Amino acid sequence: MKEMVTLNREEQRRLAVLNQVERGKMMGREAAEVLGLSLRHVRRILAAYRKEGAAALAHGNRGRKPHHALDNSLKKRILELAQATYAGCNNQHFTELLAEREGIALSRSSVRRILLDAGIKSPRRRRPPKHRSRRERYPREGMLLQIDGSRHDWLEKRGPYLTLVGAIDDATGNVPYGLFRDEEDAQGYFLLLCRIVASHGIPMALYHDGHGIFERSKKEPESLEEQLEGRKRPTQFGRLMEELGITSITSRSPQARGRIERLWGTFQDRLVSELRLAGARTIKEANQVLWEFLPRYNQRFAIPAVEPGSAYRQPEGRFNPEEVFCFKYYRTVGPDNVVRFGMHRLQIMPTNGRISYAHARVEVHERMDGSLAVYYRGHCLATKPAPSEAPVLR
Repeated sequence: MKEMVTLNREEQRRLAVLNQVERGKMMGREAAEVLGLSLRHVRRILAAYRKEGAAALAHGNRGRKPHHALDNSLKKRILELAQATYAGCNNQHFTELLAEREGIALSRSSVRRILLDAGIKSPRRRRPPKHRSRRERYPREGMLLQIDGSRHDWLEKRGPYLTLVGAIDDATGNVPYGLFRDEEDAQGYFLLLCRIVASHGIPMALYHDGHGIFERSKKEPESLEEQLEGRKRPTQFGRLMEELGITSITSRSPQARGRIERLWGTFQDRLVSELRLAGARTIKEANQVLWEFLPRYNQRFAIPAVEPGSAYRQPEGRFNPEEVFCFKYYRTVGPDNVVRFGMHRLQIMPTNGRISYAHARVEVHERMDGSLAVYYRGHCLATKPAPSEAPVLR
């Protein structure tokens, strides 16, 4: 009898990509870029998968501390030397000085990792590359979407400045959805991805500019809870991508996002004219013109993908958009079974046979329509507005 193997979300995603490679629907180089791994490593895990099956994807040392892990006192000593005695030395030179003068023999990569974890970068600046070459398109629709927002005078002073939030498929140039917002905000990207998932499916990867909506700044200090977890908690949109199993890819320059940057140039020509011809003056009218314009734009400019078929994944049967496309926050229930959220006070009623949830750690969902729901261990609790407190009444 075969032993049951439990894979985490990342290992399940690797399994799905390897299955695509096995069926001949994806090349090893494409799988490496989607998974964020080197081609050599993808070939290594693919060989193990063919030999041992899904069990090869579960790491045997999961949960164990590496036997060669560096001692914390040694890391502290290295950081002290880097900021005092050897301040200003680049990583390679610092590594050599540690071996020569301090008797600390480590590889440059280990020293670099210790310094980067503490937020200390090498003072030496690398020369930027002088040559750029255009990247080949992904072969199938849904493998990669570029997403971005464009702040522009779309209404040509007939109305307010607006931000167009949209996405473009890397393989075909098709624009699956877009919408106008007053500002570039997380809710706009939530609505964008929600509509794409409903109409097409879940894309394999999203390519973005590293805005604070997508990922936390590396300069932002970690909280105590994050230090204990060993990683920074994702943004709301980052959490959404993790729940949907979407790979997040950050570009390092506008040139790397050439596909969507050129799209904005085209829209600022053609779409602005369409809005002017329609006499749009409000965000509602602008969105109506946009949604009528997109099918015509795709018919005119989209191209066939190199490979037929779609890489979009359909959500599982029990998928509930309201529980995924929402903002999630943790709160602790008060002794009176009331949850505080901003100006709101939610009274938790007896639910699932439990009378009291006092002091329980719950998850508050702020949905796209502004409504609130309280969840405990995956179950939605019955709530009602709590009586207002005295300061509010006064």
